[in-house]
Amino acid sequence: MIDGFNRKIEYLRLSVTKKCMEKCIYCSKDDEKCAVKGEELPAEAFIKIADACAKLHINKVRLTGGEPLLRHDLEEIVRGIYDLNNYKDITITTNAQLLAGKAAALKKAGVNRCNISLDSLKPDVYKEMTGGDLNKVFKGIEAAFNESMLPIKINTVLIKGKNDGEIDDFIELAKQYPLSVRFIELMPVGDMLLTGISNEKIIKEHKYLLPLNTDEKSSGPAKIYTAKGFKGNVGFISPITNCFCSSCNRIRVTSDAYLKPCLGNEAEYSLKEALSLDTNELAKTISEIIRKKPQNHTFSDVFNADRKMKDIGG
Repeated sequence: MIDGFNRKIEYLRLSVTKKCMEKCIYCSKDDEKCAVKGEELPAEAFIKIADACAKLHINKVRLTGGEPLLRHDLEEIVRGIYDLNNYKDITITTNAQLLAGKAAALKKAGVNRCNISLDSLKPDVYKEMTGGDLNKVFKGIEAAFNESMLPIKINTVLIKGKNDGEIDDFIELAKQYPLSVRFIELMPVGDMLLTGISNEKIIKEHKYLLPLNTDEKSSGPAKIYTAKGFKGNVGFISPITNCFCSSCNRIRVTSDAYLKPCLGNEAEYSLKEALSLDTNELAKTISEIIRKKPQNHTFSDVFNADRKMKDIGG
């Protein structure tokens, strides 16, 4: 599927729930509202959306949230998408609090790799930033390795005064283990009193990290670096300081059936009526929305997100 700016759209991000057991400070720290029963789509609707997108030659899908592992029918969703035989890449983004007990079943259902959100390697700081249990994350990472859900990518959002003193510790992870640590710049979605860290600053201060020649499609928006003796690599996703809109290949569908062509733009389009149509008509509706995908995000302009990150799926 080619959008209005000649970009090949081939990546679908499905947010299957708004619910999350963590309260990350940049996402939903003070948000006590849970998704209302009936607000989230049933499993068959997500599978139908994936089927319609496959007809548009979209071939990669990521299940996000909220925390997707809170869906009791997540394996059903994964298996339904896998059985479409159109998706070469089915992945999840998770905080890993429940991953240790579910990795094997998810792998069997069709998940081939996962991204794990991890904002601190210190139990007390992790608890402060997310409300979660760091030990459960480590067990989840171990389970993902055991199930060959590879490559494992660690997503880290650096916040000034919180975890920015751990940059070297995260880089050391990539040296010691065959995984990818990805520093993601803080985006203006959520608590705007927080201050992020520029990826340019990190790269400038770690001159031993060298750019790694990678397939741009496999690395997505991340610029990948490594160094001598590293078993893994370090990625930098920089939507604020290094806009990658010209190569954006994704769309997002929220758990309540809204399609967002761009994370950094307020526009979103309901799929609720189209879901009652046959799959070909649904695909036609999605195609028309993709053609409305903006050329660039508006993070640096006037941007007023109505949704928190957990509502969008990141």
